[in-house]
Amino acid sequence: MTPPSLPRTMRAVVLDAPGPPEALVIRDLPVPAPEPGQVLIRVHAFGLNRSELHTRLGLASGVTFPRVLGIEATGVVAACPGGELAPGQQVVAMMGGMGRTFDGGYAEYTCVPVRQVVPFVSDLDWSVLGAVPEMLQTANGSLTVGLDAQPGQSILVRGGTSSVGMATTVLARLRGLRVLATTRNPAKVDALREIGVDHVLIDDGHVAAQVRAVLPEGVDCALELVGTPTLPDTLASVGVHGVVCFTGMLSNEWVVKDFYPIDYLPRGVRLTAYAGDATDLGPVVLQEFLDAVAAGTAVVPIDRVYAFDEIVEASRAMESGETRGKLVVTTT
Repeated sequence: MTPPSLPRTMRAVVLDAPGPPEALVIRDLPVPAPEPGQVLIRVHAFGLNRSELHTRLGLASGVTFPRVLGIEATGVVAACPGGELAPGQQVVAMMGGMGRTFDGGYAEYTCVPVRQVVPFVSDLDWSVLGAVPEMLQTANGSLTVGLDAQPGQSILVRGGTSSVGMATTVLARLRGLRVLATTRNPAKVDALREIGVDHVLIDDGHVAAQVRAVLPEGVDCALELVGTPTLPDTLASVGVHGVVCFTGMLSNEWVVKDFYPIDYLPRGVRLTAYAGDATDLGPVVLQEFLDAVAAGTAVVPIDRVYAFDEIVEASRAMESGETRGKLVVTTT
């Protein structure tokens, strides 16, 4: 049963079946009733992710409809029957089936397993906080688990103006790395320079030569966010004993066909991958990043903030691929 102090209904964005942005419809639904081991979150903001685009296009597996989308949410604890978190505690939640196997963060309230919730304390605007969870988890995990990037090294961010790409640049600069990042659009060069990219490369599909014009031996590591079409060229950008981490698929192409490792992989270049969950973003990492943003030593790359009623417009903008950073929706 929904706690008596809470409203009985909420607004939520519902997808009845795969379709265009207009298939996202705002409806009144019952506020979820949390059980022990779950947390009911009053959502103040949520970020938009390519994962939700894949679901809307019918490309995601394990999804049943109708479904409230959203693999992340930011807000405060409304109820926690098990007592793990106190009501009013600021939290983020992400992944673990949100928006796919159960209703996610595109709503005024969302109910998630407690293991997927990370607490924090911050006076930053909800629009800023809402951009952080999945973006930070993916960027941080790619740099640490995927690449083991070290201070003083160089990194190529392939897909540099995506939200994860820009977050990776911010984190890499905080950790003392030299950053090369790509964009297909020359109009986005200044946006990359503003967040600390040392060398902006215009991606025409052949970046390796540009990288080696800057660093003849190649970069120490590279983050692949575009997908399998650009992966061979990204691999060619990395020096011997360097590492490429495959994290993103902005191209919506996942599979390497006819993979013959000796022919595909440059000699001495290592290929790894990263996919994370809420448990990969500890409270310390989240809090330290938010504190750095508040202190002005880090930035949250946000393209635009939308009102809840603008969800169709926001989804259309994400699908266009022309954004510069994260798209965020606020519910209040």
